[in-house]
Amino acid sequence: MLRILKAGLALLITLTLTWVLNTKQGDVPPIGKLLSPYRGFWQNGETAEAIEKPLTLKLPGLHAPVRVRFDDRRVPHIFAENEHDLYYAQGYLTAHDRLWQMEFMTHVAAGRISEVVGPKALEYDRFQRRMGLAYGAENSVRSMLQDSITRVVLESYSEGVNAYISSLAPKDYPFEYKLLDYAPEPWQPLKCALLLKLMAWDLSGRSDDLRLSNILSKYGPAVVNDLFPDYPNRTDAIVPTGSPLNFKPLPVPVVPPSFQAALSDKVPAREPDAELGSNNFAVAGSRTASGLPILANDPHLQLNLPSIWYQVQMVAPGVNVYGVTIPGAPAVIIGFNENVAWGVTNVGGDVLDWYQLKFKDNTMHEYWHDGRWKPIRRVVERIVVRGQPDRLDTVLYTHHGPIVYDREEKVFNKQTPIRHAMRWTAHDGANEVLAFYRLNRARSYQDYSAALKTYGSPAQNFIFASNQNELAIRPNGHFPLKWPDQGKFILDGTDKAYDWQGWIPMEQNPHVENPARGFVSSANQPSAGLDYPYYLGWDYAPSDRGHRINERLAKMHKATPDSLRQLQNDNLGVNARTMVPWMLETMVGTKLTDGAYPFPAPTSPEGAAILVLADWDYEYRSDAVAASVFELWYTNLVDRLWQDDFGAKATGLEMRYPSQDRTNRLLLSQSMGARFGTAPASPWIDDRTTPRRENARELLAASLHFAVDSLTRKFGPIGPKWGWANQKSTDINHLANLPGFGRMDIDCPGSRGSVNATGPRNGPSWRMVVALGPQVKAYGIFPGGQSGNPASAYYDDMIEKWRQGQLDELVFLRAADENHPRLQAAWRMESAQ
Repeated sequence: MLRILKAGLALLITLTLTWVLNTKQGDVPPIGKLLSPYRGFWQNGETAEAIEKPLTLKLPGLHAPVRVRFDDRRVPHIFAENEHDLYYAQGYLTAHDRLWQMEFMTHVAAGRISEVVGPKALEYDRFQRRMGLAYGAENSVRSMLQDSITRVVLESYSEGVNAYISSLAPKDYPFEYKLLDYAPEPWQPLKCALLLKLMAWDLSGRSDDLRLSNILSKYGPAVVNDLFPDYPNRTDAIVPTGSPLNFKPLPVPVVPPSFQAALSDKVPAREPDAELGSNNFAVAGSRTASGLPILANDPHLQLNLPSIWYQVQMVAPGVNVYGVTIPGAPAVIIGFNENVAWGVTNVGGDVLDWYQLKFKDNTMHEYWHDGRWKPIRRVVERIVVRGQPDRLDTVLYTHHGPIVYDREEKVFNKQTPIRHAMRWTAHDGANEVLAFYRLNRARSYQDYSAALKTYGSPAQNFIFASNQNELAIRPNGHFPLKWPDQGKFILDGTDKAYDWQGWIPMEQNPHVENPARGFVSSANQPSAGLDYPYYLGWDYAPSDRGHRINERLAKMHKATPDSLRQLQNDNLGVNARTMVPWMLETMVGTKLTDGAYPFPAPTSPEGAAILVLADWDYEYRSDAVAASVFELWYTNLVDRLWQDDFGAKATGLEMRYPSQDRTNRLLLSQSMGARFGTAPASPWIDDRTTPRRENARELLAASLHFAVDSLTRKFGPIGPKWGWANQKSTDINHLANLPGFGRMDIDCPGSRGSVNATGPRNGPSWRMVVALGPQVKAYGIFPGGQSGNPASAYYDDMIEKWRQGQLDELVFLRAADENHPRLQAAWRMESAQ
């Protein structure tokens, strides 16, 4: 009996242990599955020799054979005989290299992360659904599938992805599936649209309407007009003042009576990073050594592994295109063909507005608009939560769009707008896939202009060059027709006069072709000069990058591709060049009223820091100690200047600071007497939280002490350890923040305000330079690798060259059997039927 009891207990322990080891326990993966030699992470090992072997794949649904050549960066060069097979192969190969990434990001966009990680993502999922990303994707995919071309593209791409998924056994799943203990699901065209909407959210989902309304309510219109002016840095507009306007403008809507929204301490809880941006620029043949244009693009996005971009060449009858795409989205998004090249940067226009609503009662079944009560449309969202019952969340929709949050709940974050409806261009249907399909096949400026007509969101500055010596740039997307400053503040949701009044015709979006100055450029600055007749937005990126790019392009002659590569890697800080002389002069250059000099002793830490700054050339090199000092000094100075007036802790309201350009103008306007308290200074200089009245030098001295003390605590006494790369600490994290699968503390130059806009978490996500000619030549790199597999040699093999500011020459093939020394492997895809 005892032996039976012991055997039974041993069996019970064994079964319990087996269950525990093969079941996800909270954040701990199923260790048994993960470590299994038959299906665990060991199966994800990838040798270079295996990759180089030729392979023939039998795949269902192919119409004809497809040939694929792989180069030494593992870039696939796809040769298909028809369009169905071209996009089928693109879907299959992208899934082969990036399946987990592309599917995970669609879960992010659709608000489905709780299905994978459990209740800790519940708030995030609810936020995504209430922001309407899936709602916008459904509208867009409906438009795309109505078009015969994009229906073939999306369905063929999805077929290819699903062919790869169907070929996998659990042991073959990408590593992250095993770690997080879930399986891939079938792909569908909606997922492609979700990825595009997620990009739209990152690039156009931020809005300061609620913050500006709070400022208006607290300080009044005079302060808003002074400190938050429209276009504070419009001198270097993308389409400069005086560019030809070859259209008759539509009447601008009449400005309705003023409306002041209620004060609110709520802002969207998960807004996109305000630092995201990009550069693109192109020079005409008159400025190049070859006599034909050269184009460059480097979109600045969050740096992740796997990388946000995937390189591919796609060849079929009528198309031979190379570039990068978002894994999960068909076609090439940024790239070139034999005849043209194009790139994009973010416009940053005002395309997301908030409307303050009035409800009939607390049931929120009706809202007042245009003189009558209108019904609310209610959509019940079912959120699947791993390990818990499903959660139901009802999202309310008005004719504007969703009411993002309608009530406070303990289980969800409270820092959200209450009873405001959201109007956003990304909620509308558009056919961005058709725009990229046509750009991939473009041969001329006319083709480029026609391609952009179906592009909706996020609005982008599309730069263009051709081997016919054409040069152009067009801030493009769906822009609502507004009165000036419509949407700068919260709008009256009861009055139809505050609704969007139609659209700016796409042919009337700002644009310039073959400008006399011989170059075009954009760096997220204002889209057009003061003579452009429509309102597109009121606030844009600081002028630093745009000014520096134009400064260098204006002096560029006999340019080569390397000239533009060097410009992409320009590390000069325009903000530092503007402000350091004033900061040093204020600290050092004038006697106080008692005759004493304010200069810190050279032997003091502050004095040593000032001497380093006085000798600085404003270049953000990796070893630049002065860059670390200035960035901390200037940032803390801005905080001391504005936090007492516009900080949430001081005011109890969500606000924002004036722009960098306006802040600098205020500081630089201080006369010598005002700086030292011997003449009236701007009332904003004073720190309202202290009883005495501060002057500019006192704020500077306190900020300098803060900067030096912070660096000393972090790195010890002033020395090489204070170098900029150490202080900036650029990291490339894993997409799901899995520890150990990113690259930390990358030693690289650049700053958020440099043309080389490499920051702690954001930076050039793809650098590309294209030289048009009889035979196009192109160069590119991104900070990662083609593979999403952490065990692959191609997971992060481009980071070192990217860090150094170098580019690969891109292998652009004209035929499937072309010989090239960098080609390493060949696959053949054939129909299994």
